[in-house]
Amino acid sequence: MQLYLPIAEISVNVFLLLGLGGGIGFLSGLFGVGGGFLMTPALIFIGITPAVAVASEANQLVATSITGVIAHWRRKSVDFKMGTVLLCGGVIGSSLGVYIFKLLRELGQVDLMISLLYVVFLGAIGSLMFAESLRAILRSRRGSAKRGKLHQHTWMHGLPFKMRFRRSRLYISALMPLTIGAFVGLLAALMGVGGGFIMVPAMIYLLGMPTNVVAGTSLFQILFVVANVTFLQAYTNQTVDVILALILLAGSVVGVQIGTAIGAKVSGPQFRILLAALVLLTCGKLLLDLLIMPSDLFSLQLGIGGGH
Repeated sequence: MQLYLPIAEISVNVFLLLGLGGGIGFLSGLFGVGGGFLMTPALIFIGITPAVAVASEANQLVATSITGVIAHWRRKSVDFKMGTVLLCGGVIGSSLGVYIFKLLRELGQVDLMISLLYVVFLGAIGSLMFAESLRAILRSRRGSAKRGKLHQHTWMHGLPFKMRFRRSRLYISALMPLTIGAFVGLLAALMGVGGGFIMVPAMIYLLGMPTNVVAGTSLFQILFVVANVTFLQAYTNQTVDVILALILLAGSVVGVQIGTAIGAKVSGPQFRILLAALVLLTCGKLLLDLLIMPSDLFSLQLGIGGGH
């Protein structure tokens, strides 16, 4: 059944969108990661323009983040003070990102910029995930369970404006979470992702937060940052397709539940390495699309008046 998407200005099969949302949701539940960094490229592959794909995926993330925040809040695994500092940086970064998005769109370069960002970040993240999963597999085969420190003090911990975060048991400079939040907010605006794939490692390895409060605090910050991105994208660039976001959300809700149930039984380094391979394949497809010659080449040139 074909459905016309008014903002994307394209007709797409509803069942294709539901299947896409369900598939990405399944992967999110199975591997315990946000699906934004896979959903946006997938939308681009089916013909949605990158500008609309980024803004609409941010809209969908608002709804999916709410349920996650509520669940973690009930378990008391959210550091609201840390989340608020991260959020302040996130609002600044996401607002700046939407402004940059608008400028690039006016210059006609936004689609290229989005594709290049995804190639760089997916390539880097996929490679790191693959290497880490491979090391975990080799360690398990050797029977070595030795692990190093997750967090070490560096020059960053000597920065001013220190704050005490009791839930996270930290006393650090507020400049660190502010900067991390701003960077993730910038990515949320430019790539249509929540930024959890960068936020979570940064919170663990740079800030030194306990892992039991990382996921909930990250979701708390992501919820309000992507809400800010959605509002600014709709107001400034008019690129949010609500119909597209709602259909993807309907599919992803079901997919996440199935993926979570299966992931609880089969999770492990072997499956993380499969996710890394999927990320690298997505990166390769985007890179190939950038490099190959388009099939519908055309050129514009000034005509000469007078019928000549």
